[in-house]
Amino acid sequence: MPTLEQFKTKYASVLDMVRRRNVRLDHLHVEGEKLVITGAAPSEEVRNEVWNQIKAVDPLYADLQCQIDIDPSLPPPVRTHTVVAGDSLWKIARKHLGNGAAYPRIIQANPGKLRDDKSVIHPGDVLVIPEP
Repeated sequence: MPTLEQFKTKYASVLDMVRRRNVRLDHLHVEGEKLVITGAAPSEEVRNEVWNQIKAVDPLYADLQCQIDIDPSLPPPVRTHTVVAGDSLWKIARKHLGNGAAYPRIIQANPGKLRDDKSVIHPGDVLVIPEP
């Protein structure tokens, strides 16, 4: 019978997504031969992302029982981007928002860090990315 640690290793990418996407984790335990995950996501979109990640790990997920409800009172997840060499606000906006011309939205989401379209970014900077 697999241990909790073995299940955590197998489903590490799912558990990481749960953390990053602000899913409240109520239970994580082994029951019989299955990993049991229960919790709540801030939106249907986030719940679907978790399920897509589960299916990417194991399309049959026969060793998993997962119940993720929707709790709109949970804060939406904050997306971030860590700047790498060669990045520009335009490139980051194109990657995350689908349109480079949307870079002013990134500036607005980062008050204190970015002030105008001439803001300088450096590798290692962590920027908040607004929802598309």
